[in-house]
Amino acid sequence: MQVAYTGWTWLVNHEDNYKWEFEQFLKEASDLDYDAVENFAFITKYFDNNAEEVSGLLNKYGLELVCLYLHYSDDQETDYQNAVKYIDFMKKTGATYLNLQAVMWSEPPNDRPTDKNAILEYAKLSNRIGKLCEENGMVACFHPHANTAVYRENEIELFLANTDPQLVKLCLDTAHTTLAGMDCVKAFEKYADRIAYVHLKDVDPDPTVSPEWPMNRFCPLGYGTVDFKGVYKVLKNAGYDGVLCVELDNPPVCNYKAAMDSRNYIHNVLHL
Repeated sequence: MQVAYTGWTWLVNHEDNYKWEFEQFLKEASDLDYDAVENFAFITKYFDNNAEEVSGLLNKYGLELVCLYLHYSDDQETDYQNAVKYIDFMKKTGATYLNLQAVMWSEPPNDRPTDKNAILEYAKLSNRIGKLCEENGMVACFHPHANTAVYRENEIELFLANTDPQLVKLCLDTAHTTLAGMDCVKAFEKYADRIAYVHLKDVDPDPTVSPEWPMNRFCPLGYGTVDFKGVYKVLKNAGYDGVLCVELDNPPVCNYKAAMDSRNYIHNVLHL
């Protein structure tokens, strides 16, 4: 399995300095012995779609870009055309996975009733993009995520039932799965045949921490109570040999220390 880290949290500070921040991310990920990286698809804009420049930086630090992350909007045709552009960039940089995510809301309430129509529309769009990915040698993975229409178990079930398993795989996230009230290990067992990409992050189990934005409970691996050894065992037994990508929205100190703590956990506990 490849151990990766996601870089978007480095790229949130200086609008005129994103190239420097992206290189700093690569430098730190390489220093911490990560094998690969992923990033939100907005990286294409920061580099003016210059895939050669990005590939040069990846080669400089001995890293592979494995995944770009496409956030859906309220315009399906725009999302599809964006996927066309991102897939072209991915082909030039050697990336394989295109992660897909439903529109996320930030205003209360965080928990909302299941929106069947929205889920079916996301399924329809994901099938289209999944077909496009397949035609280009890529893999489309949908990421269930808090504060979106596809998050809880019944919503995941509805989405998967309406997507072609050959075209649309699953990116399961240990933290979002836990936050949604699922048993993380059992969820990975249940969806093992659809999982093509994995996000790892831990969760503080205390629901009184940041109730207004529960995603603030996410933490580096080993800081919370997610059973990563159980998840890893399930993946190995299922023959998974893909990417384990660590992500953390809000590092408690800084990006480097969070990435270091998680890398040490993976090395010392999962022996990767």
